[in-house]
Amino acid sequence: MYGNHRGRGGHDLGPLGRGGRHESAGGFKGGRGRGRMFEHGDLKLVILNLLQARPSHGYEIIKAIEGLAGGDYSPSPGVVYPTLTLLEEIGQVKNIPEQDGKKRYGITPEGSAFLEGQREALQRILARMASAGSIADARQAPELQRAMENFKMALHFRLGRGSLDAEAIRKIADAIDRAAVDVERS
Repeated sequence: MYGNHRGRGGHDLGPLGRGGRHESAGGFKGGRGRGRMFEHGDLKLVILNLLQARPSHGYEIIKAIEGLAGGDYSPSPGVVYPTLTLLEEIGQVKNIPEQDGKKRYGITPEGSAFLEGQREALQRILARMASAGSIADARQAPELQRAMENFKMALHFRLGRGSLDAEAIRKIADAIDRAAVDVERS
């Protein structure tokens, strides 16, 4: 049950705890391929940290992680719930039954002690998530969205006007390269 998992398209999602993926093998919404949010064991630490703040349902944990990453990453239920089950089996999380039958999870003293021993690793993970969140926020800036759409549309229209000779291709590529350098230097 806790071996390697396959996502859509048969992509290897790695062993439990390697970090969730949302609808793609890229690890981020939309599969933009910027790498994994979590390394082995990182998701467990984030979940324990969230549960130390307050007991939560699985979907609340998913939403909290998505919020920490600025909405650019959301672990799948297929990763979060098995991780919660594993944490419960090893005694770091407990199930708090509710009247409606839903499971709410809380951290145990063993989970708190483990988390305390991993505080430095947790701080690195949270810093990485905060960085991803700030990048996601910047990416959503209306000015950048408009400029990217203008660029795509200009290129689309130019390519739609007919075939390009080698000189026209070189000029377009040079313009794109100059813009890339300017963005990188800003």
